[in-house]
Amino acid sequence: MISPIFFIFSLILSSYYASHVQDFCVADYTAPQAAVAPVFPALNGLGVSVAIATLEVDGVSPLHSHRGATEVIVIVEGSNIVAGFIASSNKVYTKTLNKGDAIVFPQGLYHFFWDKGKTPASIFVSFSSENPGVQVLENALFQSDFPTEIIAKTTLLDVAQIKKLKGVFNGTN
Repeated sequence: MISPIFFIFSLILSSYYASHVQDFCVADYTAPQAAVAPVFPALNGLGVSVAIATLEVDGVSPLHSHRGATEVIVIVEGSNIVAGFIASSNKVYTKTLNKGDAIVFPQGLYHFFWDKGKTPASIFVSFSSENPGVQVLENALFQSDFPTEIIAKTTLLDVAQIKKLKGVFNGTN
């Protein structure tokens, strides 16, 4: 007789315990496709975040870095995805990925991925931090008020090129 009572009590207790979890388990496909702490507070303190990226044919995730996390991508759909990063020694590592393949981008290093295939790609993205941060190189240089003279001196680009790029990215200065 104790077994059925224990079973019912356990069932009621577990139902009560899980009742508050629904706030984080709703399948809302219109929600943002990234689960990072600022968008999905349930991740605070967990040390992880995830996202789904969709790349159209010839689509690209531009050269960017995450100073706060290592990134792992797994190709869910698609083929001929070129991914790579620039090591701190300035050596460039690239790999062509197909469905089921993965690559790790070390924390803080500039990296990219590009769909060279014939179909759109779906990519699962995972980070080693609940708030990895992101800095896109082109935006940092040309969509900012970074003075043109300093960019020219530090990148070896000429002023005309920099002004043209600042025009494209709506930068100033």
